[in-house]
Amino acid sequence: MDRLDTMRLLVRVIDRRSFTAAAADMDIPRSTATEAVRRLERDLGCRLLERTTRHVAPTPDGEAYYRRCLSILADIDEAEGTVRGGEPAGLLRIDAHGALTRAFLLPRLPDFLNAYPQIRLQIGQGDRLVDLVREGVDCVIRAGEPDDSGMIMRRLPDIPEQTCASPDYLRRHGAPASADDFVGHQMVGFVSSRTGRVMPMEFQTAEGIREVTLPCRVTANEAETAHHLARMGYGLIQAPRYRFRDDLARGLLVEVLPDQPPPPLPLAAYYPQNRQLSPRVRVFVDWVATVLEAAEL
Repeated sequence: MDRLDTMRLLVRVIDRRSFTAAAADMDIPRSTATEAVRRLERDLGCRLLERTTRHVAPTPDGEAYYRRCLSILADIDEAEGTVRGGEPAGLLRIDAHGALTRAFLLPRLPDFLNAYPQIRLQIGQGDRLVDLVREGVDCVIRAGEPDDSGMIMRRLPDIPEQTCASPDYLRRHGAPASADDFVGHQMVGFVSSRTGRVMPMEFQTAEGIREVTLPCRVTANEAETAHHLARMGYGLIQAPRYRFRDDLARGLLVEVLPDQPPPPLPLAAYYPQNRQLSPRVRVFVDWVATVLEAAEL
């Protein structure tokens, strides 16, 4: 490996906190990665990494060298992009909620891949806000209020939400007349991946946002499972409007309190703040924003 390749490897090892993961990302044997970093340490005359059987972390010298490597490699990528005509290229690792991806991004994905033929896309799907750096992800798209994640955030269009229940549930419990009328009602509990607690329902009223937590016979920590439980009649549920569209049309769910809907769900793209925004991430986030702005959310 030449010096630039070794610098890229070192950055990946520190990002991933693992020789094994970094070697897999770069498609080289772990032994090659280990020897390349050892040779770099010998050349520099200092120890860059602290290694244990379960953990890899940079030394103070390693942290300083890592940050210079980030800057140098970003400059090189930018220079190479200029020579190539500025066309983004390479592997882009993204993570987004599965239902959102299937509903809006996958139908338009050919447009993106045709516009940027040098980009290869790896799609992960989940609800939790992943550690982008350690898990080797370039960009995540997440709904909900942002936390202090230490990442750069770009707002995307908000997602309208609805409150729904099955016809069978409403026959048994009646339809609430307002956000104050929930005696005898229950909800499908959705457990937040961030807090580990059941999330309350929210309603926009004349007095402001009203939070309501109802008894839950069944809870779930996965959106599709919670949705299915609502169809089975286990309670009221709130979720993005696009998720209910087909069920409402088929009569499997009925909207509840349409005049007091939940507040729209914030949506954002996140990427690491210690990196220069790569052309791959920039064009992808721009494309996602364009797709969602034109979509019927």
